[in-house]
Amino acid sequence: MKPDETLKTAASLVSGDRAKQYGDYTIMHQRAADLWSAYLKVEVKPQDVALCMALLKVARNEMGQVKPDNGIDASAYMALWAAMMENKDA
Repeated sequence: MKPDETLKTAASLVSGDRAKQYGDYTIMHQRAADLWSAYLKVEVKPQDVALCMALLKVARNEMGQVKPDNGIDASAYMALWAAMMENKDA
């Protein structure tokens, strides 16, 4: 898959099917951050969740069969991370 195809697919996920399936990404990442914070007993921010999920996709790729899905999902998480970082003080 070419880089532009990966990014187009990732963009369609965050604004299409996944958005419909899971709802607003800011709310979802905040909920995950709250749960992770309680479990880990350290503060986890929503943007940390997106970054860690992208790293999970990297780890999956390193440990198993290389799949384009990992790159697509990691790209999508990084896009969400960038959006949250831009708006973290808003």
